[in-house]
Amino acid sequence: MQYEGVLRKMQTEFHSPIDYYLVFPGDFIHMNLLLDQQIRIHFIKFQCLNCGEDRPIYRQGFCRNCFFETPAAGDWIMHPEKSTAHLGKEDRDLEFEKKMQLQPHIVYLANSSNVKVGVTRKAQVPTRWIDQGAHEAIEIVETPNRYLAGITEVALKEHVSDKTNWRKMLSNHLEDVDLFAWRERLKPYIPEEAAPYFIGSTQETVLKFPVLQYPEKVKSLNLDKTPEYKGTLKGIKGQYLLFEDNTVFNVRGSEGYYVGLSLL
Repeated sequence: MQYEGVLRKMQTEFHSPIDYYLVFPGDFIHMNLLLDQQIRIHFIKFQCLNCGEDRPIYRQGFCRNCFFETPAAGDWIMHPEKSTAHLGKEDRDLEFEKKMQLQPHIVYLANSSNVKVGVTRKAQVPTRWIDQGAHEAIEIVETPNRYLAGITEVALKEHVSDKTNWRKMLSNHLEDVDLFAWRERLKPYIPEEAAPYFIGSTQETVLKFPVLQYPEKVKSLNLDKTPEYKGTLKGIKGQYLLFEDNTVFNVRGSEGYYVGLSLL
């Protein structure tokens, strides 16, 4: 079978294990069903997720021009503490920013390769944790807007990492940690403005990924350097496809690439 379309991050359903879907216009693939099957991925062209033009992708699925213009790539996306919609102050499009920033946000602890702190919209729980390849996570703070969550993350990352070691995560080299103990340890460092929103009672979320074999030595597939690849799919974790020959493919990192995908 042959599928064709622009890559976007895989959609997921929170089951045990996680269900993954690669969605193309008018069609989708339930990726879990492809485990142990050989597939071919080949790059056809670029297709910016904003303008739709065949221009080299710069970041986050956007061409260079769109990355610096679209409100969906504002600085506050990667740096929540730079959010200003709560002040009525526009970055690129105030209405869009109000819609995205002025809603409940969660500051969380996740364990993927190590303990890390992060921020996500409440509506994105547990999707955000799935996308990061976390095998366990708990909530720390629930704020009414993105700014408060952002300044909380900034304060807490002085005491805990805010990064995932993706190679370690994909190799499944997991650290056994007590996220509840970490939450209590970090509580005193929550900024005064966000302290009333501390969550102390939520349960831990445990995530299981559909993986038959983890790579021993990770080799990353880059479609710019290798426009065609064939391999046997052995697992899916985070937004990565894991293949039998230790190759891994970051679907989200390849957003905006128009590809063909066929089952061999």
